[in-house]
Amino acid sequence: MSKRLSVIVPVYNMAADDKLKWCLDSLVHQTLPDEDIEIIAVDDASTDNSFALMKEYEQQYPGRFIAVHSPVNHHQGGAKNIGLTIAGGEWIGFIDADDWVTADYYEVLLKKADETGADMVGCDYSLVNSHTMEVGQVVHNNTFEQTGVMDKEKYRKLLLDTGSLVVKIYKRELVFGELDPAIQGANAMGSGSASDFWQQEVYEKRVHIFPEDIFYEDNAISNTWMLRSKHFEYIQEPLYYYYQHDASTVHTISKKNLEDRMVAGRMILEQAHKYGYFEDYKEEIEFMYIVLFYVNTLFSAMPIEQHIQDRYNFCRQLGEEMKATFPEFEKNKYYQERVHAEEKKLIHMQMRSHAQFYAYYRMLWAYRGIRRAHGFK
Repeated sequence: MSKRLSVIVPVYNMAADDKLKWCLDSLVHQTLPDEDIEIIAVDDASTDNSFALMKEYEQQYPGRFIAVHSPVNHHQGGAKNIGLTIAGGEWIGFIDADDWVTADYYEVLLKKADETGADMVGCDYSLVNSHTMEVGQVVHNNTFEQTGVMDKEKYRKLLLDTGSLVVKIYKRELVFGELDPAIQGANAMGSGSASDFWQQEVYEKRVHIFPEDIFYEDNAISNTWMLRSKHFEYIQEPLYYYYQHDASTVHTISKKNLEDRMVAGRMILEQAHKYGYFEDYKEEIEFMYIVLFYVNTLFSAMPIEQHIQDRYNFCRQLGEEMKATFPEFEKNKYYQERVHAEEKKLIHMQMRSHAQFYAYYRMLWAYRGIRRAHGFK
């Protein structure tokens, strides 16, 4: 029998320091009954004992928890695709394996959907730097101006400030579109303990909804999901705990990480053209591309402490592709309103001369470093 909600947890090397335990404990103790929820934890070829820990939960909660192993690491996108392949829920939710939620998180979101007829429901989240149920810094993931029965203006607001994809639940059709998962009904296994053959079959027949082998997979596809929604609701409560630690993807800067931002930016445009919404929301899509593909990448790559190989040519090529894709991007109204004045000045300089921009930025960074070393702000 299909569940009401499938929660997918991509897992990679999260066993240390009880990170995975905090996440999974918060899920298996959800106030929803077993017949309403399935937790699908997907091990993305971890090298620690994450999968062994997941198997323990599967044995303890056979009607509630499914542990799946991927033989190849495909990053979070690949793990999410495997989870979606066996997800039978009317609703789909995601959670990062180092985060956790309140015990009534999914019950509250589903109740809001039942009361309003929404096909997508989200809430706020709390930034914390330790394992705690005390609320830390609250981040408002969305706004009430984005909610209700959707129209073009609400879609524009939602595209500009989508919020985190994991701090929402989605009606199944928003996620899958016209696709159907290749293998449904993990609970048809009966015992809840999947055979090696079944694990391999799920891997080989996995759906391809998220891009694989990159970071920022959510950014690449989130616009399409938002524009499939007919009714979005938002609960202004921090029911999701977002754990801040040094190993988080958001805190990691490498050339691979930066290149993945660029890939995700290109996919934003590909999705908009593929599903036919580029012209209707051109300025919003352009701005998202500007920020993800170009602005955030450029100013993450340039600081001296980031050891980016061949930084000069990497940033030059980045600027060239930005200009080729949207030659007049500096006129975008959201760019004018939302990008910091100093960043706009530096970007304008790079558009005129990369060599001048590069030399000026390095001198500026060195000057500020000297001031900081002498106690000046």
